[in-house]
Amino acid sequence: MSYQEFRPRQFQQIPVVVKNILIINVILFVAQEILMASSGIDLAQYLALAPLDTSYFKPYQFITYMFMHGSLSHIFFNMFGVYMFGSILENIWGSKRFLNFYLLCGLGAAALQVGIYYMNGQFSYLLGASGALFGLLVAFAMMFPNTYLNIYFLIPVKAKYLVIAYGLFELLGGLMNREGDNISHFGHLGGLIVGAIIMLIWKRNKTFFY
Repeated sequence: MSYQEFRPRQFQQIPVVVKNILIINVILFVAQEILMASSGIDLAQYLALAPLDTSYFKPYQFITYMFMHGSLSHIFFNMFGVYMFGSILENIWGSKRFLNFYLLCGLGAAALQVGIYYMNGQFSYLLGASGALFGLLVAFAMMFPNTYLNIYFLIPVKAKYLVIAYGLFELLGGLMNREGDNISHFGHLGGLIVGAIIMLIWKRNKTFFY
């Protein structure tokens, strides 16, 4: 495990997987808005992750939900995070390993959140890249824990402390289960947990370095 700050060695272009993730998300968001405005078709009804015990659920939604977003701010902040952390990690790991990591974190996020929905009898769609993004964040923090990240571009916090704070915040938000709260707190935790587990396995096997 590399306990150091991240310092970019030189300017690098956006790597291929991150670039395609950004493109697919933007295309689907634009298509969703156009279809809803022109014909009232809600693309999220087909591509977001529906509750497992309903007729709306399709297995492919465990993947497609990661590429759907509910608002402009939702997609902007998620894609900004994917660009920031994903570009660094893909350039270090390579495209194949990065893609596998990203998808596994997204699947872990979905599994935990859908499981919570099912146990609570909640009917709610799951969509967004946040779960996978939390996996990227914890991976970055485990590799570069002393790197300062700016909250709202103003407050510098070391990555290791920021991840801990985010994890506690999401756990608290999920346990409170406030009415009207449409944030998938347990989905975020699921992505974070899966990301941390994968990183620990890689550390034990010494399969990643910087």
